[in-house]
Amino acid sequence: MIKSDRQIVIWLLSGCFLIFLMVIVGGLTRLTHSGLSMVEWHLFMGSIPPMTEQEWQEVFNKYKQYPEYQLINFNFSLEEFKSIFYWEYAHRMLGRLIGLVFVIPFVVFWWRGKINKSLLPKLILIFILGGFQGFLGWYMVKSGLIKNPDVSHYRLAMHLITAFLTFAYVLWVSLGLIYPRKLDAEKKKHPLKSWFVSLLFLLIIQIVWGAFVAGLNAGKVYNTWPMMGEDWIAPSVTAMSPLWLNFVEGIGGVQFIHRYLALILLILVGFVIYKAKKISIGATQKQSLRYLIIAILLQFLLGVFTLLWAVPIGLGLVHQLGAFVLLGVVVFGLHRFRFNSIA
Repeated sequence: MIKSDRQIVIWLLSGCFLIFLMVIVGGLTRLTHSGLSMVEWHLFMGSIPPMTEQEWQEVFNKYKQYPEYQLINFNFSLEEFKSIFYWEYAHRMLGRLIGLVFVIPFVVFWWRGKINKSLLPKLILIFILGGFQGFLGWYMVKSGLIKNPDVSHYRLAMHLITAFLTFAYVLWVSLGLIYPRKLDAEKKKHPLKSWFVSLLFLLIIQIVWGAFVAGLNAGKVYNTWPMMGEDWIAPSVTAMSPLWLNFVEGIGGVQFIHRYLALILLILVGFVIYKAKKISIGATQKQSLRYLIIAILLQFLLGVFTLLWAVPIGLGLVHQLGAFVLLGVVVFGLHRFRFNSIA
């Protein structure tokens, strides 16, 4: 790493950590069914929560006008409402903090001339991804404030995967600064690069279907493994017509895709490790493979136990964070295996 880039790397990695924290709070917000407690959306205003009993009652009365209260939480007391309100409030405030953490240092670095021409467009893309993520958060919540007091699982998947991809790209940019390009080592791509690209692609699909499972509460059914109840393919997997609809809107079909994609990912990682043993690789490449083995095994086991225990809040959250860590490990591996270098 070039010494002049050290501060920028620390800044970007701090952003990665905050996005990770955002996923934790967002996961808890979803698992505690708190995401629809704040029915108003203000980009800059509303940073201070209700302070007096009167202010709390006003916010609670606004919540009462929407389907979640009218159909599900109609017996909520004000104190119960506060418990869900604070999770969504923390989620939104953390989002604003992340925006400030990215914008303020960027202005300072740009003013001091520390951002070169090649890095500038990458940082602009990060800002675009962050802004789009905020928009998707509003778009997702809006879907649960109309008739059905539950957010669209499609919008939930969009919101979640954008957070994951933003993290992945910030990490990728950081790795580019930590491990500067060596042109003499970039004459030929590494033979494992295409396998890591495939692994990344499948993992992104798996994360999307994980969001579908969460949005449809599909982890609450067929809580057996490896079979779905008494079948390898449960009858409900193909119950809807047309057939493809089962795999994006059917509880059984969505779980079917998620559980078997997990197995495919595990096999693919095993194949990558097998291929790597037949060639000469460098220290950081070996390190990335060790991380990959640990991450995929832990995430697979977390998925199995999360399913067997019907998605308890703690385990459901850890499983989501496991996907986050696994994505980071795959991105690191892809970065290290881009070119035919043994660095």
